[in-house]
Parts: sequence; structure tokens; C-alpha cells
Amino acid sequence: QVQLRESGGGLVQAGGSLRLSCAASGRTFSSYVMGWFRQAPGKEREFVAAISWNGGSIYYLDSMRGRFTISRDNGKNTVYLQMNSLKPEDTAVYYCAARSAATIATQRRSYDYWGQGTQVTVSS
Repeated sequence: QVQLRESGGGLVQAGGSLRLSCAASGRTFSSYVMGWFRQAPGKEREFVAAISWNGGSIYYLDSMRGRFTISRDNGKNTVYLQMNSLKPEDTAVYYCAARSAATIATQRRSYDYWGQGTQVTVSS
């Protein structure tokens, strides 16, 4: 079992940056694919980015590519999402998720554990 806790959300002006962190419990963190999703009010939860257990494979939703960077530190049981050039449409609750499989996935149903989310609000 893995417990996930996100932090680092907040209010930022358009064009600004935030770095989200997701701390995981458990000694098997390094075996999980980790992903970030987000959910805006009235919308479905959507995939943002995912990273394989050793960081060797990374995948982004096209609209995030070049602005967002996912990374992980297995020694600290933490995955990060660096978000730059933020836009008002990036406003959402951001969730991290863990997938107990070797391959990256983009579907919500492919992830086994979820955090509670952290709010990101981008003002125009």
C-alpha cells in the first residue's frame, strides 16, 4: 500500500511558476510509475505527466510539454511537478497517483493509489 500527499499548490499570476511535490509512504516507492493528473471545476480529471520507476521514461500531455517537468527522487520517496509559464487554464486541483506496473499509462483507471490533491490557481 502507498499513501500519497501533495504539497506546493497555491495562487500564482499568469506566467509564474510553481513546484508541486508528492511525498509517498512505503518502502516500495521506487517500483511504482508515478503520475500527475488535474481536475478543473466541472471537468473530468485529466492526465498531465508520468514518470517510470527510474525516470528513464517520461510522458506528458501535449499541452504541458515544454512548460511542465516531472521528476522523482526515489531516495526521498518524492515525485515533483515543476510548472512554468502558468496560464489561467492551468487552474485545477492537481493529484499525484501511483501505478503498480512497469509501464507508463495515461488513463486514470490505470493508477492504484491517489493523493488528496493540491489546489493550483492561476490569476490573469
